[in-house]
Amino acid sequence: MTRLLLSLLIAGLLAGCRTEQSQTEKSETRDYPEPQYSLTNDQTHSRWSRLIEPVLTVPSGSVIEVYTEEASDGQLTPESTVEDLDNLDFDPIHPLTGPVYVEEAEPGDVLKVTLHNIELGDWGWTAVIPGFGFLADEFDQPWLKTFTFEDGGSSARFSDEISIPLKPFPGVMGVAPDTDEMLSTIPPRYNGGNMDDPHMVEGTTIYFPVFVEGALFSIGDTHAAQGMGEVCGTAIEAPMRIVYEVEVLKGGRSIPEPEYESDDYYAVTAFGETIDEAAEKATRYMIDYLVAEHGMDRYDAYALASLAGDLKIAEVVDVPHMLVTMHMPKEVIGME
Repeated sequence: MTRLLLSLLIAGLLAGCRTEQSQTEKSETRDYPEPQYSLTNDQTHSRWSRLIEPVLTVPSGSVIEVYTEEASDGQLTPESTVEDLDNLDFDPIHPLTGPVYVEEAEPGDVLKVTLHNIELGDWGWTAVIPGFGFLADEFDQPWLKTFTFEDGGSSARFSDEISIPLKPFPGVMGVAPDTDEMLSTIPPRYNGGNMDDPHMVEGTTIYFPVFVEGALFSIGDTHAAQGMGEVCGTAIEAPMRIVYEVEVLKGGRSIPEPEYESDDYYAVTAFGETIDEAAEKATRYMIDYLVAEHGMDRYDAYALASLAGDLKIAEVVDVPHMLVTMHMPKEVIGME
């Protein structure tokens, strides 16, 4: 384990210890626009390709309601036992609701996706699956836990002594890559994909580079709760309802991989085959952002990234890629 990896893991653990308002409480106070379109949890696919036909065509600025299935696509249920993991088929893993064709979106544009509302379903599961996870060689026996969520509840009961705050978010979001190949949804990629970043919660805006006409946006793999890294390979996998808005941005700065922002920070994402590679890319992307959007000298931006930027591990388990992000507080760069 590199020193960088160890440092990032410790930082993630310390960040997770901070007390935050629950996602359920935020949902109760956040206003959001009425959906104009709706997609069901059977309007899905589980690959990335420009050849996957869209299930909906909308103009830029549309608000869409989607229902998502949990990551196993119905193979697991609230009544499942650990024996059911023996028959788990990875082929339909990550059913993604979509794709949605956004009119006027063209290669080189940016697709802005705002997560207006996320409503959690009534159950979820997490598992240790042999051969999968950050410590797969050490944990070679199947393990499964299911959860039932109370309406309006803010936590999941892990044991009699332990409760986990619910902070629902989509683990997979992305646009179609410019390829005829049917790519797996398992790893994160330049088009988004399995980013598994628990900061992409309700109220977040994510920016995706567009590679094909119409962008072909899809969303799924919804998580009720997850720590940074998702080290055992699963979050609390749960079905959800999401209301999001799509907008095509033209003529602005191009981006190589997704970026996102909340009320408090701007963030870049970067995938790589090692944590070091991904962290180096994330640092460069933040420097590029500060230079392009805030007019900074490149050396100044590099120093600011060191003084105020926060590198975070989002994803370590979905080989061959890992995902690292860097957050920059808006109060530091005068965006508040």
